[in-house]
Amino acid sequence: MGEALVGVVMGSDSDWPVMEAAAKALAEFGVACEVDVVSAHRMPQDMVDYGRSAAERGLRVVIAGAGGAAHLPGMLAAVTPLPVIGVPVPLAYLDGMDSLLSIVQMPAGVPVATVSVGGARNAGLLAVRILASGTDDKASELRAAMVRFQEQLRTEAMAKGERLRARYGNGVGTPAARAGFGA
Repeated sequence: MGEALVGVVMGSDSDWPVMEAAAKALAEFGVACEVDVVSAHRMPQDMVDYGRSAAERGLRVVIAGAGGAAHLPGMLAAVTPLPVIGVPVPLAYLDGMDSLLSIVQMPAGVPVATVSVGGARNAGLLAVRILASGTDDKASELRAAMVRFQEQLRTEAMAKGERLRARYGNGVGTPAARAGFGA
């Protein structure tokens, strides 16, 4: 896959079961990533060093996942010029709402793109789209791959609708029609 273009970092290895989905999404598109634990609270200087050196190491996007206070995405955004995508990691308490609010409520001038609670797959897909927005050959390849991906999503959704219509029909008296399907 080549040199890492995306950093996938998290506050603890316990976040990996959620964050792995970002790495897998990137791999589906042939985008190399580096994966690491960079805790904003337990290793703040290392976190700052990671963020400050990310661009010069060749990264173009950082995906940062954290639970609870979830300061990692915002702190990385404060020290790197790269786009940062925050993934709120759900914990046992508050179902990730605390992390979501922490990541999404950033002060002016320190933007963090935020996906849904536990939405690491979408973070990976968003990173692919960011990389695809360039003008180089890799960006063109990623745009074409994203178009194919979107076509596949449409095909899958159409098949689901077809199965539902086949099961419940399109007639006025069917459960599907009463629910607004096939009307």
